[in-house]
Amino acid sequence: MAKDIGIDLGTANVLIYAVGKGIVLNEPSVVAVDTKTNQVLAVGSEAYRMVGRTPSNIRAIRPLKDGVISDFDITESMLSYFISKLNVKGFLSKPNIMICAPTNITEIERRAIIQAAEKSGGAKVYLEEEPKVAAVGAGMDIFKPRGNMVIDIGGGTSDIAVLSLGDIVASKSVRVAGDELNVNIINYLKTEHNLQVGERTAETIKIKIGSAYLEENDTDSMEVRGRDSVTGMPRSIEITAAEIQPAIGAIMVQIVAAAKEVLETVPPELASDIIDRGIMLTGGGALLRGIDKLFIEQLKVPVMIAESPLENVAKGAGILLEHMDATSKKRNRRD
Repeated sequence: MAKDIGIDLGTANVLIYAVGKGIVLNEPSVVAVDTKTNQVLAVGSEAYRMVGRTPSNIRAIRPLKDGVISDFDITESMLSYFISKLNVKGFLSKPNIMICAPTNITEIERRAIIQAAEKSGGAKVYLEEEPKVAAVGAGMDIFKPRGNMVIDIGGGTSDIAVLSLGDIVASKSVRVAGDELNVNIINYLKTEHNLQVGERTAETIKIKIGSAYLEENDTDSMEVRGRDSVTGMPRSIEITAAEIQPAIGAIMVQIVAAAKEVLETVPPELASDIIDRGIMLTGGGALLRGIDKLFIEQLKVPVMIAESPLENVAKGAGILLEHMDATSKKRNRRD
């Protein structure tokens, strides 16, 4: 028997949840390709290690941009590689797959995601909206008649949704998230310090000293190495959390504004539920220091960070698949 799987096809990482097993794969969404032969050389963690360090004929490609597929063939190769690596296919059967997408994608983008999952070895493929799945994975009971709000900050998109009775009542997806934070950090260092750094260095800065809400006593700093954009020579500088904060703040303002927009559109009863129950933060962006304090200050409601924010979407997809499986078994018994 094939094991059904839930996939979080993220801009930065792909996570896979196998029903009955839990999270079985978490790797970067990167594929290394030889541009001369179009041959795939490495996928996931191995390809990520090559980012910024490859000869000119090898390209490390991220086949997803802003939460959607920008390179179909590479996405299909990447998914096929991950699924075959897991050994979830049965002797004669293929796994059912639930895959997640941002809320505001087009019909063409939806079809591309389903097609990629089918071609990579899925039997039935279900597409579900990311914030709904993230809320389930974070342990929220979205099936009761009461308001639940979730803010899912990923690599390519931030998805905000209010859910009730198992469905989305109001939502907004903005294409600013973790990747955009990295771009801002790269631009800041180039403009202010004439220092050129790569994507991986920016990611490290964000994780180590990045902050959405700067405390007065935050004196964290770190050494950053890169290339001097004037002399072209390697150089290292010391930067502080306070220095890098405006680069992060510029992105956070947009996510906060989107959350306010969603709150303004929900019925009063659901709004009062959210005041009682608070907002759940999930996705990799939920790990940014001080992010809960920023949302509490700006939205004036309680805010919690999910227990394992990076895993919530994949976990939620697996839980929904299990739920569907249990429901169909019940139905079959009744029939």
